[in-house]
Amino acid sequence: MLVQWYPGHMAKARRMLIENLKLIDVVAEIVDARAPIATRNPDFDDLFKDKIRVVLLNKSDLSSETANRAWIEYYRSRGINAIEFVATKTSKKKTATALLESAAAEKVQRYKTRGVMKTVRIMVAGIPNVGKSTFINCLAGGVRAQVGDKPGVTKGKQWVKITPYLELMDTPGLLWPKLENERYAKHLAYIGSVNDNVLDTDELANELLKELAQICPDKLVQRYSGLNAESENLVEQVAQCRGFLISSGVYDIERAARVVLNEYRSGQIARTALEMPGEAEDNAEEE
Repeated sequence: MLVQWYPGHMAKARRMLIENLKLIDVVAEIVDARAPIATRNPDFDDLFKDKIRVVLLNKSDLSSETANRAWIEYYRSRGINAIEFVATKTSKKKTATALLESAAAEKVQRYKTRGVMKTVRIMVAGIPNVGKSTFINCLAGGVRAQVGDKPGVTKGKQWVKITPYLELMDTPGLLWPKLENERYAKHLAYIGSVNDNVLDTDELANELLKELAQICPDKLVQRYSGLNAESENLVEQVAQCRGFLISSGVYDIERAARVVLNEYRSGQIARTALEMPGEAEDNAEEE
């Protein structure tokens, strides 16, 4: 389903991250709260093993509150502090800044005892389209890093000063060379981390509806009146219930598919988590 999963510029992005690790004190990983497994590059465990890390569950307002709490506890049990975050809002700005500063507090204190005010440098890392640049702009209080609603907007590193002693480095979204788990590949596509232009959106939307029918059938039927959640061809039913008629008896499936994906990504269908911590533990055991 996924085409050109690991384009050439990803190898360049990986080299850039490795080369700049010596400059930074903390790594802030941004993941999508709806799919923390699919949107967390597994290579980061090895790349950043010698660095202090924190995790921000971005777009947490689109995921369920129960899932958000479960994921925060999951990371905490593994020695990684995590918080809910919504990069498009400023309500969590102070909390996020405090998280970053506390992560580097011990190192700052060591410098302070020698009479040096340490500037904390944070690398903001994640896969494409999880909101890294939007997160930085939120903390900076203005548009300082490039943002967009499609993967691949950030092309190179950008340093952004947040306070006199706190700087963030925005980095290009980094994928990993091979994605073997089809379910997580679909999750990435559902939330828009893979460019829609390389996907069969009709099939993708139908698969998304099937998964939502398992997670939140009542919300799904409420959103698309008359939908039979147990049916196989759900996207066609959406076209029918929305009246997307091309001609007599022929419905615009492509339009319905786009509507489903857009409404899911904007949280109009339901606040849902596609993944829970138990899956991460199962994956770790398999490895």
